[in-house]
Amino acid sequence: MGSVGAKEIPQLLDSNGKRIDGRGLEDLRPLKIEAGVLRRADGSALVEWGENKVMAAVYGPREVHPRHLQQTTKAVVQCRYNMASFSVDERKRPGLDRRSQEISKVISEAFESVLFVEEYPRTSIDIYIEVLQANAGTRCAGVVAASVALADAGIPMVDLIPAVAVGKVAGKIALDLKKEEDNYGEADLPMALVPRSGRLVLLQMEGHMTREELAQALDLGVRGCLQIYQVQKEALRTRYSLESVPSAGVEA
Repeated sequence: MGSVGAKEIPQLLDSNGKRIDGRGLEDLRPLKIEAGVLRRADGSALVEWGENKVMAAVYGPREVHPRHLQQTTKAVVQCRYNMASFSVDERKRPGLDRRSQEISKVISEAFESVLFVEEYPRTSIDIYIEVLQANAGTRCAGVVAASVALADAGIPMVDLIPAVAVGKVAGKIALDLKKEEDNYGEADLPMALVPRSGRLVLLQMEGHMTREELAQALDLGVRGCLQIYQVQKEALRTRYSLESVPSAGVEA
């Protein structure tokens, strides 16, 4: 274990290639999704992913507020991503900071590209994402929760949207980073895609990867997303006791 100044840097990979929590490089953290957890929302979902706990609620299509945002040809997709002040070890100031505003914008744009917004002109589809407990990958958990909540609300969409972060840890490409890996790793690549077409609707990167490492990370991320996609569909099957997802809001 090394140190920089007064900070201890944990050993992120052991001699057997195992990560700090015992996972292999291509393993997801335990993932549980429950749909329909809020009775008063049009659609909702709770995601428990590793030590993350993220709630999403969807309202709409409904009247646009503020009114000047109204679009005559399509619905407006508004997202509010917020980390509760108690969600992290170091207490966070309540309210939306710059990071939360940026993530809110990225998520709303991702969903606007997969929802059939033209079917609901002059309305708003409002997505609220609350991070109750955080341990890296919260924007991806938010996308996963919001996608299930939108389907639960019955809002037509091209497909469910799975998301996951891939990173570079101790020189190796790793799937689904946890906090220590996010803090001390060399790169972080959150991504979300449309499984049916493979189209990326969210892709960001912090840190540095070579072209070969980026290609490896994207391939690993796609495979991780497809695993998450199955859990999303199962959550909706459980919610509606059906054999297929389309009637829960996803177009066949």
